[in-house]
Amino acid sequence: MKFLDQVKIYIKAGDGGSGSPSFRREKFIEFGGPDGGDGGKGGSVIIKSERNLNTLIDYRYQQHFKAQRGEDGKGKKQTGKGGADLCLKVPVGTQLFEEDNKTLIYDFKKENQKFTAAIGGKPGLGNTRFKSSTNRAPKKFTKGSIGEEFWIWFQLKTIADIGIIGLPNAGKSSLLAAITSATPKIANYKFTTINPNLGVAIYDDKEITLADIPGLIEGAHKGIGLGIKFLKHIERCKTLLHLIDINNEDLIGSYKQVRKELSEYSQDLLKKNELIVLNKIDLVDKKELEEKKYKFTKKIKKNVTTISILDKKSVNKIKSKLIKHVP
Repeated sequence: MKFLDQVKIYIKAGDGGSGSPSFRREKFIEFGGPDGGDGGKGGSVIIKSERNLNTLIDYRYQQHFKAQRGEDGKGKKQTGKGGADLCLKVPVGTQLFEEDNKTLIYDFKKENQKFTAAIGGKPGLGNTRFKSSTNRAPKKFTKGSIGEEFWIWFQLKTIADIGIIGLPNAGKSSLLAAITSATPKIANYKFTTINPNLGVAIYDDKEITLADIPGLIEGAHKGIGLGIKFLKHIERCKTLLHLIDINNEDLIGSYKQVRKELSEYSQDLLKKNELIVLNKIDLVDKKELEEKKYKFTKKIKKNVTTISILDKKSVNKIKSKLIKHVP
């Protein structure tokens, strides 16, 4: 499935139906009075969040959405049928912005949240409404009002328990595939992942939602390498799993580079829970592993976990650590 995390669309609520100017026309009734019914209310445009969606790709090829117009009123005091509401479905984590793409209108943080983005037009009144003691045969009626219409933006920020971050080729996609049922594209070259991938792991009867965030490079907070598009998905993750390739010549430099990009984008990202994992330990001998781990922890002064995704024990070990970060 293709991934799309930002889109601009045009929405139009239905216009209200017009009232009817009808008069009674029965045989043998010489002075049939007004019997025009009211129009129907225009349909509204409603946006609803869905858990089983993870992309806005449905809005790439269709960008104009209109709710149904209310029907006009009819004779015999028949009220027109109201226009059907139009429901647009978006993934949980979607934010709704005005046309300037800066003014936040609504934030869909939970499943099944609903927001009426454009209100349908009010119905017009039939001539029956204007009958009075002084005007027994009014011809006056009103038209329905116009439904709201404007351009809006959808921006998707992935919501996950754990966000897997790190430099390109650190093994993030491989880790996601090893501990969940996700099937991200995996290869031994940089930038294999160009969009966030989501996966769900189950451990001790608890679900862990993980997001594989594409590799961050220097200058990501400025938009280099689509960095800002990647960084915004980290904002919604509760905990960050910082994955580092133990074969990297400068482990400390690699760690600090990613942390710097996080801080430049938002200081709040540095406040998130962090689990540091040295990956691909199957490619180094035991002595080298211990030396690298010792130097790293001495400098960083944080706990470090070492794994190989080829080892089931390692995979279960990381799962048991992740589950502690899920409420």
